[in-house]
Amino acid sequence: MSAAAAHLKVVEIRAFERPYRMRMPFRFGVTTTTGGLQLVVQVRIELSDGRAATGWSAEALSAKWFDKNPALTDAQNHHQLRRSVELAAEAYLALPAGSAFSFFTRSYRDQMSAAEAEGLNPLIASFGPAMLDRAVLDALCRALGVSFPAAMKANLAGMAVTELTPELAGFDLSGFLAAQVPQQSLALRHTVGLADPLTAADQHSPIGDGLPETLQEVVRHYRGSHYKLKISGDIPADLARLRAITAVLAPVGTGLRVTLDGNEQFRDAAALTEFWTAFERESALAPLRQALICLEQPIHRDRAFEVPVSGITGDLPVIIDESDGSLEATPRARALGYRGVSTKVCKGFYKSILNAARLSLWEKPGLLSAEDLTCEPGTALQQDLALVGFLGLGHVEKNAHHFIDGFGPRAEDAAFLAAHPELYHREGERVRLRVTAGQLDTSGVLAAHGFGAAQAPRAEGLSPAPRALWPQA
Repeated sequence: MSAAAAHLKVVEIRAFERPYRMRMPFRFGVTTTTGGLQLVVQVRIELSDGRAATGWSAEALSAKWFDKNPALTDAQNHHQLRRSVELAAEAYLALPAGSAFSFFTRSYRDQMSAAEAEGLNPLIASFGPAMLDRAVLDALCRALGVSFPAAMKANLAGMAVTELTPELAGFDLSGFLAAQVPQQSLALRHTVGLADPLTAADQHSPIGDGLPETLQEVVRHYRGSHYKLKISGDIPADLARLRAITAVLAPVGTGLRVTLDGNEQFRDAAALTEFWTAFERESALAPLRQALICLEQPIHRDRAFEVPVSGITGDLPVIIDESDGSLEATPRARALGYRGVSTKVCKGFYKSILNAARLSLWEKPGLLSAEDLTCEPGTALQQDLALVGFLGLGHVEKNAHHFIDGFGPRAEDAAFLAAHPELYHREGERVRLRVTAGQLDTSGVLAAHGFGAAQAPRAEGLSPAPRALWPQA
């Protein structure tokens, strides 16, 4: 534990929910989303000197990502995630005082085991601690009057190498944290979902709200250079769509940078090989091939670790995302030829930092790619940006600004706009993300006293989260 680490006790945990509205549908993997629920967690801590503080976290209750079993309803997926939070809350409230990081490490194995016993996979098991850890760290930063980067560089959370990450034995984790150079702006990597219209000819029911709807309009409006393209595993359909996307992205020019997201849609390594061979044969896709950064999670998590992927995509890194459920996943992936892993705050910000440390030790440094799971504006978005900015990752997938209707009718929109005018602006009837020449200004989230947000969530519109109806009867 860092000598500077603060000792604290978790004394209260409350969970709330609120709906959010999509301005346009988003298809990824096996589902198309038109709206949803956001979970908001409030944690109260007490420091060893008697001071107390409240912290927050927020995240979408995303159906059909954590568990893509089509036999489960969206409501059942929501209950799975609620149950993960309940299990973690029981553990954190029962633990004696310690560093913020120690709540994660002391409860990790029990959380994973308890979740498994109730039929919850590792991604879902990780969701509960991920939500609590962010709220605990937010409370700690607020209590001490420091920003997230300042807290992490001084290792106030008490991060340390434990038996949970044996491959980091002897690694100077405090030195690694202190050496980080937070990035004051990030390139926004725009997500192109499988159902997104590419040009006006693809639109069947235009929204007409004055904001870009087609990819062609996105390129003109946001003037970005980074894009994330969803693929479906249907090779002829994927190649045809990628050809059309390549044509639309042509105006970006030589600065174009792209990631491909397989969303677990390939059945095995043989199917991935078939896709990649066909992809490289397509002369029309040569500009896209030159722009590629990585291929994310092409093979279903149940089979991703069955055989090596080394050499399938040549020099293009293949990374894991949905397979990154446990702390053991990244070393296991490395042994099979994967060359990196995603970071998402919904999987745990401590895991992201530990993975960043691991990747720095690889003989050929691994890729940590910043991805999004629909981080709504406000707390969720800003905590993700604070982590990515702290780690200096350069670019980040962001999709909520395009698919979700800003803050919607939430009462906190004006407060977040006033607190972070560098990140938001009023556009039409909504407060929305401010994107300037394809870049996001992260200076405010990095300077805020708290985990990425000077403003806390507002109570208006929040309802107490229901008890999880899980395990199923």
